[in-house]
Amino acid sequence: MSYKQIKWLILIIPTLTIGIWEYVRHEFLLDYLSMELGNFLAPVIVFLVTILLLTRLFSMMESNQEELNKARTLHAAMQERERIARELHDGIAQSLFLLNAQIDLIEKTGNSDNLPYEEFKKSIHRTNTYVREAIANLRHPIDPESVPWMQGLKSLIEDLHKETDLRFEVQWDIPDEALSSKEKIELLASIREALLNIHKHANAKHVKIHAHVTENGWTCTIADDGKGFDPHDITNNNHYGIKIMKDRCSTMRWKFDMLREDGQTIVKIRKETPSK
Repeated sequence: MSYKQIKWLILIIPTLTIGIWEYVRHEFLLDYLSMELGNFLAPVIVFLVTILLLTRLFSMMESNQEELNKARTLHAAMQERERIARELHDGIAQSLFLLNAQIDLIEKTGNSDNLPYEEFKKSIHRTNTYVREAIANLRHPIDPESVPWMQGLKSLIEDLHKETDLRFEVQWDIPDEALSSKEKIELLASIREALLNIHKHANAKHVKIHAHVTENGWTCTIADDGKGFDPHDITNNNHYGIKIMKDRCSTMRWKFDMLREDGQTIVKIRKETPSK
């Protein structure tokens, strides 16, 4: 039975029940039931019918809703996999193609005196970065149903703490129900990008992750005490992590800001729901 049919049955059954009862009472039971007793029995009968029929319908509706939520989560997970595949294609495949083209040129010209070692090193380093980030994306579950949301965040922080000397301070006040499955996936991935960016470029010692609910949405900030950044340099094509975060926030219609304040680099992600 479809979701729409169930809703209509939930609306119709109580009305139909009381209608049938009133018809039977007036046509066949007036000589046996007083008006007071008939009025008393009417809600009792509706309640019994509700218990017998509507509870089953509610159960079916909950089951349909659960299946729908799973389908949405799976769709979000598939979209994330497709995004990773695009990143692998755009990053690794293109870097390897460039390396191959450079080697082919050397082989054809036979000139090995002026080998572009620096370009080779940059291309190899860029490819290695793509591989590490892709592995990090795949290691942490993209399905929030498979691992609890906060556990996924803690697992990410623990992994980075093992690999680095970073110390973390986490204050998370956004309840689970305030985030949809898609939002959990995208927000966790954005936090991961921010932390990887700090690990690679900031030379930081301390990272704060704060998140709280606001009047019309929520705000998540990732702050570090690293060396900072050049505002004009973050538009450089080599800053893939920042570009990925911006793209994610743009897709989710979140606001993304990156600023330097009180000796800290702050990445701020905000969801703001328009006031009605």
